[in-house]
Amino acid sequence: MILLVILIPALAGAAAFFIGSDPLRRGLLVSTAIVQFAMSVGSWLAPPTPALNGWLAEDALGRLFMTLTSALFLASSFYAVAYLREERSQPHSDFEEGFLFSNAREASFTGCLLFFLAAMTLVTLSQHLGLLWVAVEATTLASAPLIYFHRHHRSLEATWKYLLICSVGIALALLGIFFLAVAATSPGTGTVSLVLKDLLSDAPHLNRLWLKAAFVLMLVGYGTKMGLAPFHTWLPDAHSEAPSVASALLSGALLNCAFLGILRIHQICVASGLVDFSERLLLVLGLLSMAVAAIFITGQVDYKRMLAYSSIEHMGILAVGVGLGGAGLFGAMLHVINHSLTKVMLFMVAGNLLAVYHTKTVKNVSGALQVLPVSGLLWVLGFLAITGSPPFGPFLSEFTILKAALDQGRSFVAIAYLIFLAIIVAGMATPVLAMAQGTPDSNVVVPAGRGVALSVVPAVLGAAILLMGIYVPPVLSRTLHEAARLLGEH
Repeated sequence: MILLVILIPALAGAAAFFIGSDPLRRGLLVSTAIVQFAMSVGSWLAPPTPALNGWLAEDALGRLFMTLTSALFLASSFYAVAYLREERSQPHSDFEEGFLFSNAREASFTGCLLFFLAAMTLVTLSQHLGLLWVAVEATTLASAPLIYFHRHHRSLEATWKYLLICSVGIALALLGIFFLAVAATSPGTGTVSLVLKDLLSDAPHLNRLWLKAAFVLMLVGYGTKMGLAPFHTWLPDAHSEAPSVASALLSGALLNCAFLGILRIHQICVASGLVDFSERLLLVLGLLSMAVAAIFITGQVDYKRMLAYSSIEHMGILAVGVGLGGAGLFGAMLHVINHSLTKVMLFMVAGNLLAVYHTKTVKNVSGALQVLPVSGLLWVLGFLAITGSPPFGPFLSEFTILKAALDQGRSFVAIAYLIFLAIIVAGMATPVLAMAQGTPDSNVVVPAGRGVALSVVPAVLGAAILLMGIYVPPVLSRTLHEAARLLGEH
């Protein structure tokens, strides 16, 4: 089963390139997403047997990230079907003038989406750090065509920037893996194993100097893909230029894969007694990312770029949570879920607004609550959720991380954390509320039936975000605690 969960979306992705019928291709996308989600949920009941000599295996961290990825992809697949169907009938509504759908272009988009799912699933199940690196690189290759989907010069620029910067980052991560191999080489036999289980069991005997160098390189490398400042420069362009469904997956799922890569090397540092070293670096980059996001969100004139900088902020929050350790680890694991659900919803709603207003400029969008009542309401509620307002899920996880800092007596971290959050709330409130309220332009016309199907999925995600702030299911809570113990048990 552990191989099937990777092979099924990969084979479906290959098949999508050869299917000429729109309904069949879209049916393949949705059915694959449903099967993938079912297998992910099934792993909670019956954990799959490791494969490839332990290179592929599932632990609490992998189970959490795999299930979240499959759930987000399932939601995105339903949204994508409605998105593609409506854009096929109204080819100029969401894209640059002159952009037209074609069977080949839609087939490429669908196939790359499924390849993207296969690569992200491989990331979550990889227990060999070399295989994990290959999987993270595969996510880059699979997602780059999604960013270039509009074939506009800005899309091309964003795609090349994404490929170039992330490739440099992933090269540094590969160098970090080489350093880790040197640290783990047995002095007597010269043998080395990069399987996580072996590295953790031998952690006290690893060369600490080489391990520190490996952590720094992998933090920078995977941190580039994760969007941590100052390595984040690809992210605003890629997320703002990609189609809405691709932006949602880039922010809600892809960034988590890079974060998982950092968590794996952090596990080894904790087991080897270098927890203070790794936590300190994570804290610094986490707070720096929040600071950069606070600066660039303030006065932002492009609402999709605003959401992209919000992703940088929340990657910083995750790094702060792990850097604090203790209860902060639980808060970070919970925040992975809350941020992903909220950001996927917001990018979908942003796509609905873009389709009707034909602009990403904040000042040209007004009266969304009147023009698109459901999407306008979700836009405001999503803003409240992503900025950590109660009773939504992000409030609970952000508060847990803040409490961890206060309980540990880290006043500076707590104060800086609150200041950055406050600036971001103020920075996002002005454009979001201005877009939702006011009088819409008389030229804004909503085609009959437009937006109904495209509002269902974000509304379901909004309900899930609200539920996560009120009630965390016991089975999920146990998995979150187990994942946190994996990162801090030593």
